[in-house]
Amino acid sequence: MTYSVQFGDLWPSIRVSLLSEQKYGALVNNFAAWDHVSAKLKQLSAKDFVSEAVSHWELEAQSGRSSTPPLAYSPNLRCFTFARGDVSRFPPARLGSLGVMDYYLMDAASLLPVLALGLHPGDTVLDLCAAPGGKTLALLQTLCCRNLAANDLSTSRTGRLQKVLQSYVPQDIRERNQVRVTSWDGRKWGELEGDTYDRVLVDVPCTADRHSLYEEENNIFQRSRKKERQMLPMLQMQLLAAGLLATRPGGHVVYSTCSLSHLQNEYVVQGTMELLANQYSIKVQVEDLSYFRELFVDTFCFFQSSQVGELVLPNLTANFGPMYFCRLHRLT
Repeated sequence: MTYSVQFGDLWPSIRVSLLSEQKYGALVNNFAAWDHVSAKLKQLSAKDFVSEAVSHWELEAQSGRSSTPPLAYSPNLRCFTFARGDVSRFPPARLGSLGVMDYYLMDAASLLPVLALGLHPGDTVLDLCAAPGGKTLALLQTLCCRNLAANDLSTSRTGRLQKVLQSYVPQDIRERNQVRVTSWDGRKWGELEGDTYDRVLVDVPCTADRHSLYEEENNIFQRSRKKERQMLPMLQMQLLAAGLLATRPGGHVVYSTCSLSHLQNEYVVQGTMELLANQYSIKVQVEDLSYFRELFVDTFCFFQSSQVGELVLPNLTANFGPMYFCRLHRLT
């Protein structure tokens, strides 16, 4: 009822796509023999949608046919997907010759917030709501993190995160203090480490719309969890505010959810910006990510429902998402 009002004529096709089988991407592990892994994935007729998009943009820029601004994206990420309409599955990842897993299966849309962070070599990075670990792993795959703090309030979820890191990241990298895993209250991060990080990812707890359609047990849309559901936007605002306070002036934050709800997406971003301006005199600017639509339109179905962020909708041919993400620049 809510989404039919919000999306109008788009809703029937979105609903069908949400109910369709999820389609995954294979994030290549750069700590493995990545060139050999990439070759194997190409043999499956999969394509690296990141490299293809970037190569296409570079050719367009060189020829002068593209008006796209200079590309700011997190480098070294390789993620293979099957073409639109191809519902093939990747085989389970295996332990490679270097002692770590070859690739990580994830919803390819989940890589977009990491790409949007625009990491540069030597950045200090905070993943405020890190578990179960897919985006944390992707952050490390950029090979840009001088230090990475990966936090999640739930100790059981950080346990899952630790297992992912142990399976995909060599021990010497994990032990060089490059990765720090904590289970602190993310809402207090601005007090704990204010004005510290170059890049912060705030991938907040949300209604997780696709998962909620499939999981009856402990579903957040159950009547018994009504209060928790209603409190989500407030929690999301608190986490985003903490992430922005933890960012140094001049740094960037990406806010993301896997919900279609305006209340959990645009309204949270707008409310947080007003909060920081009024209580902390901190100016935050939403950045234009329209070039992301140009870059990845062949893989994802984008829908900009307002001027605040990008909504990646599932569609019948690609079936990734949903994923909302918004990049914010802390000016002061």
